[in-house]
Amino acid sequence: MRSASFLSPFAPELASSRGLVVVRLDSERYVSCVATQGERRAETRQRLLDAAAELFAARGVEGSSVDAIAERAERTSGAVYDHFGGKDGLLFALLEGWVDDVAVVVGAELVNATTLDERLASLWRNVTDPPTGDGRWIALEHELWSYAARNDAAREHLARRYRAAWEGVDEAVAEWTHDQSSAVGPALIGVLLGLEMIRRVDPAALPDHLAIAALRGVVTTTTGATR
Repeated sequence: MRSASFLSPFAPELASSRGLVVVRLDSERYVSCVATQGERRAETRQRLLDAAAELFAARGVEGSSVDAIAERAERTSGAVYDHFGGKDGLLFALLEGWVDDVAVVVGAELVNATTLDERLASLWRNVTDPPTGDGRWIALEHELWSYAARNDAAREHLARRYRAAWEGVDEAVAEWTHDQSSAVGPALIGVLLGLEMIRRVDPAALPDHLAIAALRGVVTTTTGATR
């Protein structure tokens, strides 16, 4: 019965079997090489994400070519397709990574929140001043909306993404208010991001307490919840 082995030019432990050179899969140098390859792929992926974030912010999605992103990352265009399938996949991966980071922070804050206003304040704070993305997350969300208006595939992806977000908000609000019948996700996220746009244009025009009051109105109007 043949043992698990792999043909390899970098094997420290070699054995001859019918003229073939084989190496044990658990050899130290083989494992080290695989780990190094994984690290290189992870580094390339992160460099492409960082480069895309810079170019999307400076030039917009449509103004940022795959070649330009690869050049900024000091990688090949083929690496973009290998890791993300293309520019759209890179855009979606970048946004989803930032959203996941924000979700972790919001989740931790909500554990300690005891009132509706405290929960809404956490959402508002992390959208207007997100803990990741160097402030580029929401700007890129706005860019994606504009891009999706002219690109069917991007619009379909965006719609699926927001439906998932709406469902998550509906579940959270149902837990906060003990009202399982109201679907406030689309309205709450729409108001939240619309308010962020106003804050971005004129910060002084929209103080925190006014934004939280607007968000509270969406929830209390449909659920009957209080602060």
